[in-house]
Amino acid sequence: MKRILKITFILLFTGFCTYAQNDAETATDMVSNQKNLDSLTLELEKIYARGHINGFGVAMVNENETIYEKGFGFADKTTEKPYSNHTIQNIASISKTFLGLALLKAQELGKLHLDEPINKYLPFKVQNPYYPEEEITIRQLTTHTSSITDSKYYDQKSYVLKEVQDNESLQKSKRPANFNDPEAFTSMGVFLKKSLDKDGEWYIKKSFLKSKPGAQFEYSNVGATLAAYVLELATDESYDQFSKKHILEPLQMNDSGWSFEEIDMEQHTVMYENINQALPFYKLITYPDGGLITSVHDMALYLKELIKGYDGKGSILSKESYQELFKEQLNDSHFEERDADNPYNDEYNMGVFMGSSAKGNIGHSGGDPGVTSLMFFNPEAKTGQLFFVNTGMDDEGFQEFIDVWLKLESYRNKL
Repeated sequence: MKRILKITFILLFTGFCTYAQNDAETATDMVSNQKNLDSLTLELEKIYARGHINGFGVAMVNENETIYEKGFGFADKTTEKPYSNHTIQNIASISKTFLGLALLKAQELGKLHLDEPINKYLPFKVQNPYYPEEEITIRQLTTHTSSITDSKYYDQKSYVLKEVQDNESLQKSKRPANFNDPEAFTSMGVFLKKSLDKDGEWYIKKSFLKSKPGAQFEYSNVGATLAAYVLELATDESYDQFSKKHILEPLQMNDSGWSFEEIDMEQHTVMYENINQALPFYKLITYPDGGLITSVHDMALYLKELIKGYDGKGSILSKESYQELFKEQLNDSHFEERDADNPYNDEYNMGVFMGSSAKGNIGHSGGDPGVTSLMFFNPEAKTGQLFFVNTGMDDEGFQEFIDVWLKLESYRNKL
């Protein structure tokens, strides 16, 4: 949801080894591969033992299979419930990549076109007050060039508690100041109208850049939520049900859903502000921008599909739609500055809600209260990896996060 994760280290992808064809060599390779898997597990356990993260899950894939997936630490520190590959949590802004696929599926179905103006579908008008005659398009929302920004009201109003906190629950978990009571929950449409309609309760001019639509990159969670709302109006179907029908179910992502009602709460991790302080369960009014609840097991299935899709072999979208999903659509003129050195800077360029770095890696990162997430693949190597954490991190915790990612990288050419 909020883009708080900034990876500043430099990593390189490497290819995976190829296996010999005769049975004897294949058997030898299988033994060697298992040794490497066991070694990786031991290395990750050593990093976890530093004690700055309560629980995390990782997975590595190629286009054909999940090579490695595992959880470490605790989903519930108090009860010592393990964090497994089927433990679920929200994954923050990586959720936006599903919105890219959903919009392109809607375009395939003839329900909308990315280059159409959003006001063709909206029941209220959204326009940049500095450029009132300039139409904002769906595509501009997907590339974060719509000129719509996240105002102070976005952070203040979008987080809502799952349930009322009584005295007992207050003692167990800390409520952040910007978490609202359950009765504050409202629909996406109402939230967006209050935020973006010029007569809306939370409307301010600072919700828009002083540059015309299409001219400047400005990461926008509100813009992503608006794209999901346009999809709902164009398809006459809720975003959660549309994406479930066209993405989650076909990929057999059985752990996953967009609300607490759709998932098994017994599998949900406790979220932590830090290693000692639990957070209450919360939901997002703007759930399409960061609210997918899922596991590393399910996301490995999704990441394999993205790799296949890039190679023209995906099952969710047509070859042409996948080409549009990944096509880089921005240039230097859209940025005041660009980070060309970070191999996992998902804001160097954009496809359809799909980030790409200057080093050729494609994917997304995310951060929310108690959440840090990272998912990328390399289209040349046809391999990818992902990493979810259930704990807010200080500098030492973030170094632990980096070291886990680096360790996964170091094993990619061994498995």
